[in-house]
Amino acid sequence: MNNLKVFSVVILVFASIFFSACGSKKPASNNKIVFAENSIVAHRGAWKKMGFSENSIASLKHTIELKCTGSEFDVRMTADDSLVINHDPEYYGLPIEKTNYTDLIKFKLSNGEKLPTLREYIKAGLENNNSTRLVCEIKPSTVSKERGQIIATKTVQLFRSLKAEQMVAFISFDYDILKKIRTMNPSVSLQYLEGDKSPIQVKADGISGLDCHFSVFKDHPEWIESAKKNNITLNAWTVNEATDMDWLIANGFDFITTNEPELLQERIKLSPVLNGMKLIWSDEFNGKGAPDSTKWDYNIGGDGWGNNESQYYTSRPENVSVQNGILSIKVIKEDYKGSNYTSARILTKDKFSFKYGKVEMRAKQPSGGGVWPALWMLGDGKGEVGWPACGEIDIMEYAGNRVNKVTAALHHPGHSGGNPDGGYKMITNAETEFHIYSLEWTPTEIKIFVDNQQYFVFANSSSVPFNHNFFLIFNCAIGGTYGGSIDPNFTSSNFDIDYVRVFQNK
Repeated sequence: MNNLKVFSVVILVFASIFFSACGSKKPASNNKIVFAENSIVAHRGAWKKMGFSENSIASLKHTIELKCTGSEFDVRMTADDSLVINHDPEYYGLPIEKTNYTDLIKFKLSNGEKLPTLREYIKAGLENNNSTRLVCEIKPSTVSKERGQIIATKTVQLFRSLKAEQMVAFISFDYDILKKIRTMNPSVSLQYLEGDKSPIQVKADGISGLDCHFSVFKDHPEWIESAKKNNITLNAWTVNEATDMDWLIANGFDFITTNEPELLQERIKLSPVLNGMKLIWSDEFNGKGAPDSTKWDYNIGGDGWGNNESQYYTSRPENVSVQNGILSIKVIKEDYKGSNYTSARILTKDKFSFKYGKVEMRAKQPSGGGVWPALWMLGDGKGEVGWPACGEIDIMEYAGNRVNKVTAALHHPGHSGGNPDGGYKMITNAETEFHIYSLEWTPTEIKIFVDNQQYFVFANSSSVPFNHNFFLIFNCAIGGTYGGSIDPNFTSSNFDIDYVRVFQNK
């Protein structure tokens, strides 16, 4: 009898340990949820790099493995009222809303999975997940507005029954679907996809955020600041290019929906925002026509500009214009007011200046013997103290006579003109591809980079004039002491700038 009691105790202890271990895989609904502190929402799951099917459970699980802050997926309802996950209104040519689920699952996803139901998808999303939101897009019904409301109601009820409401954010192109959900749940996150309503409008209707194509925000940059002031979350879709990612990261978007979550992870690592900086000024050149007059002024004139240059600077649209997201400064061979060439030089002198921070510009160089483009800064107070006592920071200079060689220079007393402190780097395709030119400027150091590769560093101190406000200058000269001899066959060339951004520590 005593041996039996001992054996029973051992069995009970073993069973307790075993079931305790098995129970460690609790769904997220029973654990504290701390969503990943990144902006990455995998569009239809993280499917692309690994070759999973879009909207598959495999792509959802991979999103969780990557610790993205969200995994987006699409909900539709079959003819027999089954909620299923699929982006298009048809599946293998069958209209989902007019086909029973048993007929749909006769066909497999490309990775061999069956078409998942919403219930299966939610359960998979709860398993071992305390970091990734389920970003549920409810597709408008192709049958009727009323059926769309039914789909929304059934979807919300299913999340509630599975105790997964704290894991979900609902998105939709159908504004009425979002308003319906708000009546059912006053606190759940709702984001509107269409892009035809301002942050003020969605706030008035109890919608939590805007989730628009990124081009909408480029067309309405004022919405970014408005959304932040009104506590409206910002999401952009579907963002797959590094340059677009960088812009959204710099502007502090809460979420970025992408087919390339791994690429977005890398862009976040490279962003100044990750290092505790904040965007304080920028121009993305998203307008059309002349540069933004609230940000830029012009230098006008010829007479060599102190360097025996050959151009006359104008403000004409022939020489400086903004279109298709690019600022173009064009050097033209023409007789104009006593000069043989024209170009443009724009500056922020009376509009914006700053001290310390990071400057980042993306540009493509002009071509042709004699061209001399530059992205540079002058110290405020030049009129009082003169040059070089005011200080000059050349973030990028280039000469068409020295193809693919980019240089950086600091001009100050004792080191100016032909004797600055500086450095250079050879790159590839300077005249056919865009490159990123950047400056990091602190009280102790000035560093200059191209494509995130540092090639010049200078020890800053109180003995040099690099500790007061500077303003920005973009120009393209031709000829002169740096540009050199001009190709007699030169006719025109563009210096193209995609953006300029200035960051400072928060």
